[in-house]
This record gives sequence, structure tokens and C-alpha cells, in this order.
Amino acid sequence: MLIVTHSGKFHADDAWAVAVLLLLYPDAELVRTRDPAIIARADVAIDVGGEWNPAAGRFDHHQKGFDGARMSGVPYASAGLVWREYGARCVALLAERHAGYRLSEEGAQQMAYAIDADVVQYLDLSDVGAARNAPGSYGLSAIVSGFNPNWLDEQRLGYGPAAEAYRDEQFRRVLGLLTDLMINAVKYRVGAQLAVEQVRHAEVLEGGRVLYLKNAALPWTAIVRKEMPKVLFVVSYSLAEQRHMIHTVPVSAESFDARADLPAAWAGLRDADLAAVTGVADAGFCHNGRFIAAAKSFEGILEMARQALREVDAQASTA
Repeated sequence: MLIVTHSGKFHADDAWAVAVLLLLYPDAELVRTRDPAIIARADVAIDVGGEWNPAAGRFDHHQKGFDGARMSGVPYASAGLVWREYGARCVALLAERHAGYRLSEEGAQQMAYAIDADVVQYLDLSDVGAARNAPGSYGLSAIVSGFNPNWLDEQRLGYGPAAEAYRDEQFRRVLGLLTDLMINAVKYRVGAQLAVEQVRHAEVLEGGRVLYLKNAALPWTAIVRKEMPKVLFVVSYSLAEQRHMIHTVPVSAESFDARADLPAAWAGLRDADLAAVTGVADAGFCHNGRFIAAAKSFEGILEMARQALREVDAQASTA
């Protein structure tokens, strides 16, 4: 397979599209050019060639009259055009290869839609000038753009083959970055799916107001927030750190506010200072934001959870 995209400055949308195809077709040849003869014989032409025709392997959006857009109205650039066609296949491949999990066809498609909503559409929006993909200078599109040679590089290398070779090398580096991002996006979502039943069936303590998870790495926040309105604190065991943790439950995905905070007297304390306040000998720390604390033993963290609940009850009785 011959994959062609444009030479010169690269952007996140063409880089993402190429990374997707090279995951699916690792033996493909990649050429960056604007030569019409080479573009014409490409199996897949990305962001160049003036044609959108998935059946013919053509994924450009610059041509006059192009009006491709998602149902939401977000316009397509080459990242979205390629992801629309190949995203589900890419997701299925990465889930099996990097998470050891075989997704159904429908499951892969739904995950591809989710990644489009979280990542790909913002690359397209940035490329067509409709919106910035993140505030500041470190949205994904800006990060990718930063891999292009700047004027100092061009002054050092000149404007001939050496500069273009350097740009191609930087493009390959960006492909590696975006590939890792795709892998992580899929692994996270597969992990979240597999965690659902474990979280739903985890042990509840203290009258159902404390949830106990045997593995702190389980993604639990969305499930607890949506399905367990009674739970105020989550206690878990960190296998990596070999200690127990207590977490507050955020009221929404967009907020740092919690259903209940840890006691104000614990804020910012560590080790002996926290032990003195709580009476828990193996207490480790409490974050100054009062959303997480730790103790070495299960008995210790459970006692801290009970103290936190008593403070919640005391505040409620005086409200």
C-alpha cells in the first residue's frame, strides 16, 4: 500500500490520519509530497489531492465545495475523515493487541465514536480554524505543530533537502506520539468497561456510605457518581504503593466539589501529625484539598472513614 500526504508543514489532522493507517497497514509505504503524479497512484491520499472519496482512498477536505460534517455540525478535516472510515477497526486492533480484549463490532464502533468526541473532532476544528482545541499553547494540535522546524531550524538547515529530511523525521516522531495516545485512549476505555461489574459488586461498608475496592487502580468515579448516590467515600488498596486510600466522590465530571469532604483538621497533614489528629498510628497523609488520604492498614483507613462520616453527620445535624 502506498499512503501519500502532503509535504511541507504538517498538522495534527494529517498526522493523526496517517498514524491510524500505519497501525492498520504497518508495511505500507509513506510518501510526503505534492507531486500530482505520485498522489494519483496512491492507494490512500490524505489531506492532499482535492478529493473526498473513501471508496477510492481519497481523504482531502480542502477542495471547493467540500461540506463534510458530523451530525453534530462539527466539520471534518482529514483526521475525522480517516477516523470515520477506519476508527472502529483501529480501536478493535488496539484493544486486542494492548488490552487483550476482543471488542464486538458494535463495541468498537461506539468506542471510536467516543474517541472522536474526546479527541479527533478537536483536531479537525483546529485545522479548519473553527476553534482552538484547548486553551493555551499545549492542546494536542499545538503540540503537534511544535514538532515542525521553526525559523531557527530552517536558517540552520537551509531550505533544501536537509530541511525537508528533518521535517520528515519530525513527522515520524509525531506519528509515534499519536500512536501512543491512541493506544492509551483505547486501553483506558477498555479498562473502564471491564471495571464496571467489579465496582458494581464491590463490598459496601458503614451502612452503604463507604465503598471498598481491593484495587485502587479500578476506574470507579463515573459508576459511583451515577449509580451509587448513597456512597460518600471510597476506600481502596493501592497495590503499587502498598497502602490504603480514602477518596471523596465528586458531584460531577466537571466539578472538584465532592459529596462530602474529608475533615478540615486533616488538611495537609502527614505521618505523625496526621496520626496525632486521627489517632490512627499508620496514617500517611491527607491532601490539602481534602479529597484523598492514606493509611498503611485497612483498619487504619476504615477508622479514618468512620471519623469522616461522623463529621459529615455532625455538620448535617447543625445545618
